[in-house]
Amino acid sequence: MHASQSDPTRIVLVPGFWLGAWAWDDVAERLRAAGHETIALTLPGLERGSDPGAVTFESHVDAIRAAIGDGPAVLVSHSGSAGAATAAVDRAPDAVRHVVWVDTSPVADGYAMDPDLEGDGLALDAVWEDELEGGSMRDLTDEQLATFRKRAVLEPGAIVRTSVSLHDERRLDVPQTLVATAFSGEEYRSYAEQGARFLAGLGEQRALTIVDLPTGHWPMWSKPAELASIIAERAA
Repeated sequence: MHASQSDPTRIVLVPGFWLGAWAWDDVAERLRAAGHETIALTLPGLERGSDPGAVTFESHVDAIRAAIGDGPAVLVSHSGSAGAATAAVDRAPDAVRHVVWVDTSPVADGYAMDPDLEGDGLALDAVWEDELEGGSMRDLTDEQLATFRKRAVLEPGAIVRTSVSLHDERRLDVPQTLVATAFSGEEYRSYAEQGARFLAGLGEQRALTIVDLPTGHWPMWSKPAELASIIAERAA
Protein backbone atom coordinates (compact mmCIF):
# COMPACT_ATOMS: atom_id res chain seq x y z
CA MET A 1 0.00 0.00 0.00
CA HIS A 2 1.40 3.37 -1.01
CA ALA A 3 0.25 6.77 0.22
CA SER A 4 -1.28 9.22 -2.21
CA GLN A 5 0.32 12.57 -2.91
CA SER A 6 -2.44 14.30 -0.94
CA ASP A 7 -1.61 12.49 2.30
CA PRO A 8 0.23 14.58 4.91
CA THR A 9 3.92 13.90 5.32
CA ARG A 10 4.90 12.45 8.68
CA ILE A 11 8.21 13.54 10.18
CA VAL A 12 10.03 10.86 12.16
CA LEU A 13 12.85 12.10 14.41
CA VAL A 14 15.44 9.50 15.46
CA PRO A 15 17.99 10.48 18.12
CA GLY A 16 21.60 9.39 18.15
CA PHE A 17 23.47 7.46 20.83
CA TRP A 18 22.48 7.75 24.49
CA LEU A 19 19.34 9.78 23.80
CA GLY A 20 15.57 9.40 23.89
CA ALA A 21 12.75 11.30 22.21
CA TRP A 22 13.32 14.15 24.67
CA ALA A 23 16.42 15.19 22.73
CA TRP A 24 14.16 16.46 19.94
CA ASP A 25 11.78 18.50 22.12
CA ASP A 26 12.79 21.95 20.83
CA VAL A 27 12.77 20.85 17.18
CA ALA A 28 9.56 18.81 17.46
CA GLU A 29 7.72 21.71 19.09
CA ARG A 30 8.58 23.97 16.17
CA LEU A 31 7.62 21.38 13.56
CA ARG A 32 4.26 20.71 15.23
CA ALA A 33 3.59 24.43 15.53
CA ALA A 34 4.12 24.62 11.77
CA GLY A 35 1.45 21.96 11.28
CA HIS A 36 3.59 18.89 10.67
CA GLU A 37 2.72 15.49 12.12
CA THR A 38 5.88 14.76 14.09
CA ILE A 39 6.99 11.60 15.89
CA ALA A 40 10.11 11.61 18.05
CA LEU A 41 11.36 8.14 18.91
CA THR A 42 12.92 6.59 21.97
CA LEU A 43 14.47 3.47 20.50
CA PRO A 44 14.41 0.12 22.35
CA GLY A 45 16.89 -0.03 25.20
CA LEU A 46 17.15 3.75 25.45
CA GLU A 47 14.39 4.03 28.02
CA ARG A 48 15.82 4.66 31.48
CA GLY A 49 15.83 1.42 33.45
CA SER A 50 15.66 -0.86 30.42
CA ASP A 51 18.06 -3.74 29.79
CA PRO A 52 20.50 -2.72 27.03
CA GLY A 53 21.85 -6.25 26.83
CA ALA A 54 18.48 -7.49 25.57
CA VAL A 55 18.38 -5.08 22.63
CA THR A 56 19.07 -6.17 19.05
CA PHE A 57 19.97 -4.05 16.04
CA GLU A 58 16.81 -5.30 14.33
CA SER A 59 14.69 -3.93 17.16
CA HIS A 60 15.92 -0.43 16.29
CA VAL A 61 15.29 -0.98 12.58
CA ASP A 62 11.79 -2.29 13.33
CA ALA A 63 10.95 0.70 15.55
CA ILE A 64 11.95 3.16 12.85
CA ARG A 65 10.16 1.16 10.17
CA ALA A 66 6.97 1.10 12.27
CA ALA A 67 7.09 4.88 12.75
CA ILE A 68 7.48 5.40 9.00
CA GLY A 69 4.42 3.27 8.32
CA ASP A 70 3.12 3.39 4.75
CA GLY A 71 4.43 6.93 4.35
CA PRO A 72 4.98 9.40 2.98
CA ALA A 73 7.53 10.13 5.68
CA VAL A 74 10.48 12.40 6.18
CA LEU A 75 12.99 10.43 8.21
CA VAL A 76 15.45 12.42 10.31
CA SER A 77 18.45 10.54 11.70
CA HIS A 78 21.05 11.97 14.05
CA SER A 79 24.57 10.65 14.55
CA GLY A 80 24.84 6.97 15.52
CA SER A 81 21.25 6.13 14.56
CA ALA A 82 22.36 6.22 10.91
CA GLY A 83 22.92 2.47 10.66
CA ALA A 84 19.41 1.51 11.75
CA ALA A 85 17.93 4.41 9.77
CA THR A 86 19.69 3.33 6.58
CA ALA A 87 18.39 -0.21 7.08
CA ALA A 88 14.85 1.11 7.63
CA VAL A 89 15.00 3.05 4.35
CA ASP A 90 16.31 -0.09 2.66
CA ARG A 91 13.22 -1.96 3.91
CA ALA A 92 10.71 0.65 2.75
CA PRO A 93 12.14 3.04 0.13
CA ASP A 94 8.70 3.78 -1.31
CA ALA A 95 7.42 5.02 2.05
CA VAL A 96 10.21 7.57 2.57
CA ARG A 97 9.86 10.90 0.80
CA HIS A 98 13.09 12.38 2.12
CA VAL A 99 15.85 11.52 4.58
CA VAL A 100 17.62 14.20 6.62
CA TRP A 101 20.95 13.08 8.07
CA VAL A 102 21.90 15.32 11.00
CA ASP A 103 25.71 15.42 11.18
CA THR A 104 25.84 11.84 10.00
CA SER A 105 25.66 9.85 6.79
CA PRO A 106 23.87 6.87 5.27
CA VAL A 107 26.02 3.80 5.79
CA ALA A 108 27.14 1.14 3.33
CA ASP A 109 26.26 -2.55 3.39
CA GLY A 110 28.30 -4.40 5.99
CA TYR A 111 29.14 -1.35 8.10
CA ALA A 112 29.53 -1.82 11.86
CA MET A 113 30.69 1.00 14.12
CA ASP A 114 32.81 -1.17 16.44
CA PRO A 115 32.40 -4.94 16.03
CA ASP A 116 34.89 -5.52 18.85
CA LEU A 117 33.04 -3.55 21.52
CA GLU A 118 32.75 -5.59 24.70
CA GLY A 119 30.07 -5.46 27.36
CA ASP A 120 26.44 -4.44 27.38
CA GLY A 121 26.98 -1.10 25.74
CA LEU A 122 28.83 2.17 25.18
CA ALA A 123 28.61 4.78 27.93
CA LEU A 124 28.64 8.52 27.25
CA ASP A 125 31.19 8.97 30.04
CA ALA A 126 33.62 6.80 28.09
CA VAL A 127 33.85 9.41 25.33
CA TRP A 128 32.80 12.61 27.13
CA GLU A 129 36.25 14.21 27.45
CA ASP A 130 37.17 13.35 23.87
CA GLU A 131 33.92 14.87 22.63
CA LEU A 132 34.53 18.06 24.60
CA GLU A 133 38.11 18.40 23.43
CA GLY A 134 37.18 17.57 19.84
CA GLY A 135 34.66 20.39 19.63
CA SER A 136 31.51 18.33 19.16
CA MET A 137 29.89 20.13 22.12
CA ARG A 138 30.34 23.53 20.47
CA ASP A 139 27.60 26.11 21.17
CA LEU A 140 26.00 24.10 23.99
CA THR A 141 25.28 25.93 27.25
CA ASP A 142 26.43 24.65 30.62
CA GLU A 143 22.80 23.79 31.35
CA GLN A 144 22.48 21.78 28.15
CA LEU A 145 25.70 19.93 28.86
CA ALA A 146 24.53 19.09 32.37
CA THR A 147 21.15 17.87 31.08
CA PHE A 148 22.82 15.75 28.42
CA ARG A 149 25.10 14.05 30.91
CA LYS A 150 22.32 13.54 33.45
CA ARG A 151 19.77 12.09 31.03
CA ALA A 152 22.09 10.00 28.84
CA VAL A 153 21.71 6.22 29.10
CA LEU A 154 23.95 3.37 28.02
CA GLU A 155 23.89 2.81 24.24
CA PRO A 156 23.10 -0.90 23.70
CA GLY A 157 26.14 -2.85 22.58
CA ALA A 158 24.32 -4.62 19.74
CA ILE A 159 23.77 -1.27 17.99
CA VAL A 160 27.51 -0.58 18.06
CA ARG A 161 28.64 -4.11 17.10
CA THR A 162 26.15 -5.28 14.47
CA SER A 163 26.91 -5.09 10.76
CA VAL A 164 24.22 -3.44 8.65
CA SER A 165 22.69 -5.65 5.97
CA LEU A 166 21.25 -3.80 2.94
CA HIS A 167 19.47 -5.30 -0.07
CA ASP A 168 17.34 -2.77 -2.00
CA GLU A 169 19.25 -0.30 -4.16
CA ARG A 170 16.13 1.83 -4.52
CA ARG A 171 17.20 3.40 -1.23
CA LEU A 172 19.94 5.17 -3.19
CA ASP A 173 17.34 7.14 -5.17
CA VAL A 174 15.41 8.42 -2.15
CA PRO A 175 16.01 12.21 -1.91
CA GLN A 176 18.33 12.96 0.99
CA THR A 177 19.90 15.92 2.73
CA LEU A 178 22.99 15.80 4.92
CA VAL A 179 23.05 18.65 7.44
CA ALA A 180 26.75 19.20 8.08
CA THR A 181 27.33 20.78 11.48
CA ALA A 182 30.49 19.75 13.36
CA PHE A 183 32.23 19.33 9.99
CA SER A 184 31.51 21.29 6.83
CA GLY A 185 29.99 19.72 3.75
CA GLU A 186 33.33 20.11 2.00
CA GLU A 187 35.02 18.19 4.82
CA TYR A 188 32.39 15.44 4.63
CA ARG A 189 33.06 15.01 0.92
CA SER A 190 36.81 15.07 1.46
CA TYR A 191 36.76 12.49 4.27
CA ALA A 192 34.55 10.22 2.16
CA GLU A 193 36.95 10.46 -0.78
CA GLN A 194 39.82 9.61 1.57
CA GLY A 195 38.05 6.37 2.49
CA ALA A 196 36.54 7.15 5.90
CA ARG A 197 34.71 3.92 6.74
CA PHE A 198 31.66 5.55 8.28
CA LEU A 199 31.17 7.65 5.14
CA ALA A 200 31.41 4.79 2.65
CA GLY A 201 27.68 5.09 1.96
CA LEU A 202 27.90 8.78 1.09
CA GLY A 203 29.27 8.30 -2.40
CA GLU A 204 26.66 5.66 -3.27
CA GLN A 205 23.69 8.01 -3.03
CA ARG A 206 22.14 9.26 -6.26
CA ALA A 207 19.95 12.02 -4.81
CA LEU A 208 21.83 13.54 -1.88
CA THR A 209 22.62 17.18 -1.20
CA ILE A 210 24.61 18.71 1.66
CA VAL A 211 23.58 21.77 3.66
CA ASP A 212 25.98 23.49 6.04
CA LEU A 213 24.76 24.49 9.51
CA PRO A 214 27.94 25.43 11.38
CA THR A 215 27.69 24.43 15.05
CA GLY A 216 28.53 21.37 17.14
CA HIS A 217 27.33 17.79 16.81
CA TRP A 218 24.06 18.44 18.65
CA PRO A 219 22.21 21.07 16.56
CA MET A 220 18.82 20.02 17.95
CA TRP A 221 19.97 21.86 21.09
CA SER A 222 22.38 24.49 19.78
CA LYS A 223 20.38 25.58 16.69
CA PRO A 224 16.88 24.07 16.97
CA ALA A 225 15.11 26.78 14.96
CA GLU A 226 17.52 26.50 12.05
CA LEU A 227 17.43 22.71 12.05
CA ALA A 228 13.62 22.65 12.26
CA SER A 229 13.47 25.00 9.28
CA ILE A 230 15.66 22.70 7.17
CA ILE A 231 13.53 19.69 8.10
CA ALA A 232 10.27 21.53 7.43
CA GLU A 233 11.45 22.54 3.96
CA ARG A 234 12.00 18.87 3.13
CA ALA A 235 8.54 17.97 4.41
CA ALA A 236 6.79 20.67 2.37
